[in-house]
Amino acid sequence: MRREKFRVYCYSYWRAIFGRSTTSGLKPKTYLLFLIKLVYGHYFLMLINSVTDNVILIKEKMNWEDALTYCTDHHHDLVTITNMDDQRWIQEKVKEASTDYVWMGLRFTYTLDFWFWVSDEVVSYKNWALDGKMDDCDMSGAMETKGDHLWKKVKDTEKFNFICSKN
Repeated sequence: MRREKFRVYCYSYWRAIFGRSTTSGLKPKTYLLFLIKLVYGHYFLMLINSVTDNVILIKEKMNWEDALTYCTDHHHDLVTITNMDDQRWIQEKVKEASTDYVWMGLRFTYTLDFWFWVSDEVVSYKNWALDGKMDDCDMSGAMETKGDHLWKKVKDTEKFNFICSKN
């Protein structure tokens, strides 16, 4: 199991056991106690090192291109979401945003008529809102910071907070 998936898995148990929706107040090197249910119904206590986040919410308002430049200059890239575990983890981060949406590394190419991640990952996992917007020039993907955290097709000149991936 990849480290990120394990973190999300443990995070849901953290919330269920301790009733807190976030572990953000804990220092990255502190140790957390998790109760994990095994496949066969047995329980065990496991002491694990809380992993350092590989994403960061930037609470500055920028258009999509400036956000991409900021992420590549200071971190790694705008975030890529390839599965539901990634989606859930990012949803927790964006709750702290000061804008209604946050930019992701998702962009539309009108010439070739498809959406792509700036990280070159294939857009296989999708969480689009059913808002009826057409794909058009200068469109990028943004995630709602409240509600169902659906993805919206937005003109990339809009200014939002954004999520960078770190390496």
